Amino acid sequence: MPGTIAVLGGTGPEGFGLALRWARAGESVIIGSRDAQRAQDAAAKIKERVRDARISGDENSLACAAADIVVVTVPFEGQAGLLKQIKASIRPGCIIVDTSVPLAASVGGRATRTLGVWQGSAAQQAAELVPKGIPVVAAFHNVAADLLNSDASVDCDVIICSDDAAASQQIQALATKIPGVRALDGGKLENARIVEQITALLIGLNIRHKGHSGIRITGLPASAYHTK
Repeated sequence: MPGTIAVLGGTGPEGFGLALRWARAGESVIIGSRDAQRAQDAAAKIKERVRDARISGDENSLACAAADIVVVTVPFEGQAGLLKQIKASIRPGCIIVDTSVPLAASVGGRATRTLGVWQGSAAQQAAELVPKGIPVVAAFHNVAADLLNSDASVDCDVIICSDDAAASQQIQALATKIPGVRALDGGKLENARIVEQITALLIGLNIRHKGHSGIRITGLPASAYHTK
């Protein structure tokens, strides 16, 4: 069992969708927000949809302090500030999951390209900002928020990158709590740069074709896919 999961930025579309899916799977979830009341309101909305949900809401630092897995779902421009804020609240043995994508808005405000990050990727930036010895896992970049917030099966593979094999395995198992998701070990954290860039491609496809695209990786042996 993964223990308690804090979803920071859980009042936004992606964070709320992940919290909803894990609450449905019976996991213990805390929604984190800058505003504790907003977090509590979001948790109440999930309880309306999942009557027996083990879910609550709190301010980001307090949510982090109570969690075994902390999932950062804020936009990239808020990632560094949030990690600095919660750094002292991260418990030893905790896993940080970063979903950030450094997107730049183009003409019309559509985010269809990625920004360069000095460290190489948003996930590698996160690794520099958390306490030494805390593993960072990059995951959930390419899952459409609209699908996460629906009742439908999610037709998507989640590619998971980390320099910590044990942490990667735990998050692969957590990903498969979402119906339809298969998890794949994407290798070291430096590979998150490639996975993050795929998000911009998918956004462009969704704009052009009015869909909710994800990715499936084919041609690998069955043992490569972590499924429920």
